[in-house]
Amino acid sequence: MSHSSESGESDDGGDDQEASSFPETNIEDALTSFREQWQRELEISPKRDISKAHSSNAVKIDVAYDDECIEAKAKHLFLKGIEHEQSRKFYEAIQFYKRAVQLVPDIEFRLYESTKVKSNDDNVEGLNNDLDNIDDNNKNQNDEGIEESDLFIKLCKIMNNNKCVCFPKFEQDTTHISALPMEIMLYILRWVVSDELDFRSLEMFSRVCRGFYISARDTEIWRLACVRVWGINCGTYIPKYQSWREMYLKRPRLRYNGCYISKTSYIRDGENSFQDRFYRPWHLVEYFRYLRFFPEGKVLMLTSTDEAQNCVNSLRYRTPRNSSILVGHYRLHDNYVTLVLKKQEVNGINTYRRKKRESMHDSGEQTFHIEFEIQDHHKRLNSQLKWLSYIIFTRYRSGHEVKMCLKEPSVKEWRVSAIDGRYPPFKFSRVKSYTQESEAPLQ
Repeated sequence: MSHSSESGESDDGGDDQEASSFPETNIEDALTSFREQWQRELEISPKRDISKAHSSNAVKIDVAYDDECIEAKAKHLFLKGIEHEQSRKFYEAIQFYKRAVQLVPDIEFRLYESTKVKSNDDNVEGLNNDLDNIDDNNKNQNDEGIEESDLFIKLCKIMNNNKCVCFPKFEQDTTHISALPMEIMLYILRWVVSDELDFRSLEMFSRVCRGFYISARDTEIWRLACVRVWGINCGTYIPKYQSWREMYLKRPRLRYNGCYISKTSYIRDGENSFQDRFYRPWHLVEYFRYLRFFPEGKVLMLTSTDEAQNCVNSLRYRTPRNSSILVGHYRLHDNYVTLVLKKQEVNGINTYRRKKRESMHDSGEQTFHIEFEIQDHHKRLNSQLKWLSYIIFTRYRSGHEVKMCLKEPSVKEWRVSAIDGRYPPFKFSRVKSYTQESEAPLQ
């Protein structure tokens, strides 16, 4: 009995142990499987992807924000350096430049790109808006009884609103001329006009755009031109003219971008033929006179039968190589110009034969005094020179002087003019090569 009871007790205890061990293993397996399934669901869940995306975007935004802050700080330091450089504090400017370059190496290029002018299409729209605003303002002024009809004033208002001389038509990497300040633009125009007073090129420059039109009408440029033509005592344009430009254009003056040319022709009797004594030929002789004036008061004169191109080229420089060219000076007074010309002095070693010929024949030293009247011809201003007087003074080595005078008669003298028939007037012709290069600016 005891044995059976012991065995039964022992069997019941073993069953209880096995029953208690099975539930524990099942719970652990269920927990592990639940964890694995939960992890799978978390990996597959779209919410996790959204959270990841939000976190990555936040990181990108933070990085971009940091980059913008660094670039803004670098620009601020670079602009500080520019301010110190303009105030001639070079040591402090270098320090700021170094700090800016350490933050952003290409900060100068980025700063230039940020201040770059927009394309011309946007600028055209802006100009049209400015024109509309100006039209509205003009309507209001007309209501008030004030009207502005001057084109120059309107264009000046447009320039002041745009704060730029002109705009590029297309975007470009190179520096456009619109980036130049007005002071540099006016200095370039002085080189365009040059010391030869080439105002034709200036007027062609003014046809490009509104800004160039305003620049070409700078008061100082036209004032300097008037002073160069009529001297320091040229006076002021008030009250006869509206501006220095109008004074230069309408007041009688000489033209410097070409030559004044006069064609003279006459008939000369020929000799009788030895075969037929009743036949006597006539010869038509033609020759040309050329006058070239320089703004500083120098004048060149050439009389020749050669081709016009060769003669014009020989008058290009102030010191001509052709020994037959007369060199002198002129004086301008109202619409009259007076010239004093002499032959050039030939520097060279004379031979014995030449000295002997000169001693036998003394041609004398000649001085030519000529006076012209400046006239208009076929609606071209100051394009003709009419002879008024022609005097030749000849002085010999013996001291004897001879004067030959041809003069235009006055109104009171009722007689035919000898100088008008023998000497046709000079007519102006522009020469392109005279204004091809600029040697010095207008001063």
